[in-house]
Amino acid sequence: MSDTMAAKGWLRDLVASSRPYSWINTAYPFAAGYLMATSGRLDLALLVGTLFFLIPYNLLMYGINDVFDYASDLRNPRKGGIEGGLADPAVAAVVHRRILIACGVVTVPFLVVLFLLGGAAANWTLLLVVFGVVAYSAPVLRFKERPVLDSFTSAMHFVGPLLYALILVGADLGSRNVWPVLASFVAWGVGSHAFGAVQDVRADREGSIASVATVLGAHATVIGSVVAYVVSALFLLAVPWPGTLAALLPLLYAANAAMFWGVRDEDCERANLGWRRFLVLNLPVGFLVTMLLIWIART
Repeated sequence: MSDTMAAKGWLRDLVASSRPYSWINTAYPFAAGYLMATSGRLDLALLVGTLFFLIPYNLLMYGINDVFDYASDLRNPRKGGIEGGLADPAVAAVVHRRILIACGVVTVPFLVVLFLLGGAAANWTLLLVVFGVVAYSAPVLRFKERPVLDSFTSAMHFVGPLLYALILVGADLGSRNVWPVLASFVAWGVGSHAFGAVQDVRADREGSIASVATVLGAHATVIGSVVAYVVSALFLLAVPWPGTLAALLPLLYAANAAMFWGVRDEDCERANLGWRRFLVLNLPVGFLVTMLLIWIART
């Protein structure tokens, strides 16, 4: 009985580290991009890629983060729930070792299959996307502690699956249906990462962790986030109708971030309300994007 409970506890730690609430945020861009670029083709690459970006990719991304950010996470009151796993200090070493092993075990088989299914350009793209995920949190590289690069790398965590899908199927990246979407997605990701970092300014400084928000300060980072969302909307104006309607969606995020325009370093934790609203906002926005894609596909 104790072995069964231990196994359940181990599985619970792994699932918590992968942020189940955010699984769809990486699987959806891949699947949507693949289906749109191939006019709805269903094949092995779509299945394997969607499954990879649904769970293994998120375990790799967030699991490594939970392991190597553990010291600062202990001082962060928002960790230990929907916004990140937090192992019991008494067993943290064991949990972290299991997480790192699981990252390799569940990731490598998917990568092997995808490499066999893709060409050279797609495989190099996938390697760069996975490298970015590892480099963001892994020791020495620690892109998350390199201001500005941290926001760009984080954005590519979500843009990467879409970019990989498009290259995998040989889509024309220079098309008006493609490049504005990619550029907008990058700007949205940069703004989202920056806004998410605002709430952690004091915790990161206490943990000697640099970020775009610890360098610019909470107030300036919120302003930068709002600007990034507006730029994201402007890029989408270049998409042919009815895709142009998508330009309205980043403005919802801009409005959410703008509500914290007056936040300062001293009360940066106040921005957590906006971040939680951001997480919820992803659901209706995702639905609206889906409806718009269906409309585009039908026309």
